[in-house]
Amino acid sequence: MFRVRTAAVRKTVTAFLAALAILPGVAIEQELQLDYRMNERVVQVPAGRDNRAMLETTVFQPNGQGPFPLLIINHGKDPGSPSAQPRDRFYYMAAAFVKRGYAVMVPMRQGFANSTGRYRDRGCDMTTNGYLQAEDIRSAVEYARTQPWIVGGHIVVAGQSYGGLATMALGTEQLQGVRGLINFAGGLRDDSAGCGWRSSLVSAMAEYGANNKIPSLWMYGENDSLFGPDLANRMHEAFLEAGGKGRLVEFASFKRDAHGMLASRDGEKIWLKDTMAFLKGVGMPTEVIYNVPPPPTAARTDYARVDDVEAVPFLSENGRRAYADYLTKMTPRAFAVSPSGAWTWAEEGEAPEARALATCSAKSNQPCKLYSVDDYVVWNGERIDAAERATMMASVTPPADPNAPGAVGSTVPAAPAQPQPDASANASAKPSVAEAH
Repeated sequence: MFRVRTAAVRKTVTAFLAALAILPGVAIEQELQLDYRMNERVVQVPAGRDNRAMLETTVFQPNGQGPFPLLIINHGKDPGSPSAQPRDRFYYMAAAFVKRGYAVMVPMRQGFANSTGRYRDRGCDMTTNGYLQAEDIRSAVEYARTQPWIVGGHIVVAGQSYGGLATMALGTEQLQGVRGLINFAGGLRDDSAGCGWRSSLVSAMAEYGANNKIPSLWMYGENDSLFGPDLANRMHEAFLEAGGKGRLVEFASFKRDAHGMLASRDGEKIWLKDTMAFLKGVGMPTEVIYNVPPPPTAARTDYARVDDVEAVPFLSENGRRAYADYLTKMTPRAFAVSPSGAWTWAEEGEAPEARALATCSAKSNQPCKLYSVDDYVVWNGERIDAAERATMMASVTPPADPNAPGAVGSTVPAAPAQPQPDASANASAKPSVAEAH
């Protein structure tokens, strides 16, 4: 997570975040139904002074009554208001742990998503920022230990980005039952005037190390846009020199930005081996004991090759250019179209098919259908020839030029906006989406 103060910093996350700002959070929640395969549900966890705040918390668990060992995963921060941030699920990591017999909790801290209470931070004081966020994680741990479906003595806590910083702050307490901490690209960036955020982060980790009570695993990638190898090493060395217990794993470049590795379907290839070794070392289970069926996917068809741009129905010239651009996007990805001429693509993150359909449907007065997923076509309609396409497209409003300055999914940067006091972003932790209507 970082606090944006300059247009230059903002441009580093445009490709991942500019489009997401227009995607209605409600539409995502409606499409991403609770996953029955992992018994997903949402509970309210008391937190804050006198337990007056309630944390919106996603729970996954295997079949049965348990009790189960527990993984708690802590989120970063999106740009804008914390209350506008959608509920985080860390679906791919959760699935890997449910297979190993764990329950998984993902609490949204105070002020985030539908959690009540007030979001709190202290500007450039990284140490205090971590401690403030750790208070809510402690509340989640305390709640979990009272639940009959949790093995109270077998808990591990993980966090990504701002959640990673908070997780390390939590490690200064001797929390009963918490055996290990996992820090995925943890940190906090603040580009406001006069803020030496790098040095402040190093100082924070030194304090957390001096008071460290729980062993930790750290994972940072070579092409992390926020906390690169030099800073990751400085933070880790300060932590160790102060007396902390933690191993740093530096992995190679991951896709466009290693900062979002944990949110990617392909991230498990990076984090799984070292994470399982760490868990084994702290006495947590690591063997797969449950089967979690893969989510249903659209069937491949023989309609056309995925790279046959001319075969995609309903698209104007701008839409065809957008589809050609979509073919350069990372998997998982999905492209949806409508007879109205609307189109949408989504890449990375959870359920790109559902996100693409949700956004397309919100912008079209006719039903949207998936055309392609990953590297294959799923469209099962009739082929539309060039003459019929021209007739159809003459009756609909052409989509906006996707390469116009500032357009969603544009390759042309928007004009820099004026810096806002609380404009924040969690780079690459969220997926991309583009649309036209």
